[in-house]
Amino acid sequence: MSLGFGLLSAQVRPGERDWSRAYEETLSLAREAERVGLSSVWTTEHHFVDDGYMPSLAVMSAAIAAVTSTIEIGTGVILAPMHHPLRLAEDAATVSLISGGRFTFGLGLGWSEVEFAALGAERAKRGAAMEEILTILPRAWQGSPFKHTGEVYDLPEVGVRPIPTTKIPILIGGGAEPAIRRAARLADGIFANVPAEKLIQQLEWIKDECERIGRDPTELRIVHYSVMLPGSSKRAAMDRYEDHLWKMMWKYGDMEASATRELPASEPPPFTEADRDRLFGRATVAGQPEEIVEYLLGIRQRAGIHVEFVARSYFHTLSYEDQLELMQHLADGVAPHL
Repeated sequence: MSLGFGLLSAQVRPGERDWSRAYEETLSLAREAERVGLSSVWTTEHHFVDDGYMPSLAVMSAAIAAVTSTIEIGTGVILAPMHHPLRLAEDAATVSLISGGRFTFGLGLGWSEVEFAALGAERAKRGAAMEEILTILPRAWQGSPFKHTGEVYDLPEVGVRPIPTTKIPILIGGGAEPAIRRAARLADGIFANVPAEKLIQQLEWIKDECERIGRDPTELRIVHYSVMLPGSSKRAAMDRYEDHLWKMMWKYGDMEASATRELPASEPPPFTEADRDRLFGRATVAGQPEEIVEYLLGIRQRAGIHVEFVARSYFHTLSYEDQLELMQHLADGVAPHL
């Protein structure tokens, strides 16, 4: 099987004020993903959201590592410019060691002004920060003392420990051309959430950048994640899951406003037909498992290079039992054909 699952976010449901259930279920879902044979599980980061959208991915990744034994654990993504690069290096090395080398470090730029301001980072310098972070991390993981002087970071000579025993792969999330070209130069691949046409364009940027620097583009790992909704038909799948998909997508537009609201978390407005186009704004595929497989294999064929897939089919408002059922359908009907 080659299908990942996520993006685990440990958000509370409307009206809840205790996150214990959300975190217990998140760990349980990671165990279940391994049990049913899915190949990877992915977490996702934001800060100060009223429903507690997961802020501490290294902590959760270590916890997942402690309750699993074989599944790959990925961050999809850590908002790197909001974190000190040496702390990123230490946390990633620690998780890699705890997991026995099963950790993949997905990094992204972030976009929220509220998050950048509260965490003391400069949004305007996020691209430059990422560029430097991607040069700092490999040096830090060697364990030897080093120093770094750049536009964003001025680091004294220190040795970062512990040292990971295996290479920590770095994937870059994002859709803009500079981010994709940066991944081709300085990372191990991309973690992409874009429609098929946009993914093909991203791969052209990768090939062009690799040719420019003399790198083999097949060295890079291409991971594409999309919402996958299995059902007896597209209509049946959407009828069952569209309200949960709407609540997940609506929250992104509400995040910054929610940072200064009192609890409990706000209730999303009802889903209407006018909102339907937003459900397919990036990458959503619904229907019988064989239809989902056909769609994904079509992307891989058009890409011309190997593309891995992750089902972004975790919905925090879905009951635990229904979430397990959805995961099982993906493991039984989609994963074996990829």
